[in-house]
Amino acid sequence: MIPVNYYLTLSVVLFSMGALGVLIRRNSLVVFMSIELMLNAGNLAFVTFAKMHAANLAAVHNGQIFVFFVMTVAAAEVAVGLALIVLIFRKKQSIDLDQLTHLKG
Repeated sequence: MIPVNYYLTLSVVLFSMGALGVLIRRNSLVVFMSIELMLNAGNLAFVTFAKMHAANLAAVHNGQIFVFFVMTVAAAEVAVGLALIVLIFRKKQSIDLDQLTHLKG
């Protein structure tokens, strides 16, 4: 049986990698994937905390419900985010975030 601390450590590492990807990278697709990585790290943390409180059945269901909501938000983010990226690529022929400052009206 794997200790709960390992899951939480993995969640923190994944979230940190996602945050660094958002802060450092300039490609909008990489930033987009980094945001998804951060959401999945949050899901792993929710599932881990639900597992920690497995004796309380309501806590397990609450953790799973939070994961479901995060997955729903991630799906909506994918739909809207990819549509915006495609629109920007059609307009600018690039998805570099540094060039998006020229879109100011």
